Amino acid sequence: MTVYLAEAIGTMILVILGNGVVANVLLNRTKGQNSGWMVITTGWGLAVTVAVYSVGRISGAHINPAVTFGLASIGAFPWSQVPGYLLAQMLGAVLGAVIVYLVYFPHWAETEDSGAKLAAFCTAPAISNRVANFVTEVIATAMLLFGILAISANSAGFANPGEVDLSVVFRMGLQPLLVGFLVWSIGLSLGGPTGYAINPARDLGPRIAYALLPIQGKGKADWGYSWIPVFAPILGGVLGAWLFVIVGF
Repeated sequence: MTVYLAEAIGTMILVILGNGVVANVLLNRTKGQNSGWMVITTGWGLAVTVAVYSVGRISGAHINPAVTFGLASIGAFPWSQVPGYLLAQMLGAVLGAVIVYLVYFPHWAETEDSGAKLAAFCTAPAISNRVANFVTEVIATAMLLFGILAISANSAGFANPGEVDLSVVFRMGLQPLLVGFLVWSIGLSLGGPTGYAINPARDLGPRIAYALLPIQGKGKADWGYSWIPVFAPILGGVLGAWLFVIVGF
């Protein structure tokens, strides 16, 4: 399996299990309807864990352009592979969203709230404030990258952040589970204002799928907001990675 196929499959798994839990909570007449934010954040943490365990030994399970850019910015990942990773992540995210759509096919017609339908695909702010929303996503993603590098350093004992190789770190042991806990914690602590995209592919790929799929009674894809969960996580990923380098951990 190539690293690019692994990234596509890993991101697909992430979106199937992550967007799937949102659909389960928000759509009408599901078994999990109205089960709340704790279920959503737990589902996303477990989704990351399963995805990382599934493909981590092959591609390092970036499954997130913010991780790819963050690692490349500190020399821990070759820039030559960045375009391939980004394309694979986007394709995997779109495919994962389509699968969630098929799984919950009867429930789209049963759900009158177009906002709930959109939320099952992508994020939206609780309070629309572009500056605050952007800053929130930057901080949350910086925490993600800093945490991933800290977990990697503790497990692999590298002396220089540029030496990190996630395909080695995530090959075995509890590291993928710890990353899942990290995402769970970020969701519980920092996810309330924006829904914590912290992943451009996870947000943009399903948003594109939402715009294209024949979902009964759907609203607009909110393209006016869509740039925030793309550019803010990339900036946050780079800042989080460099913060790790600067503090000398």
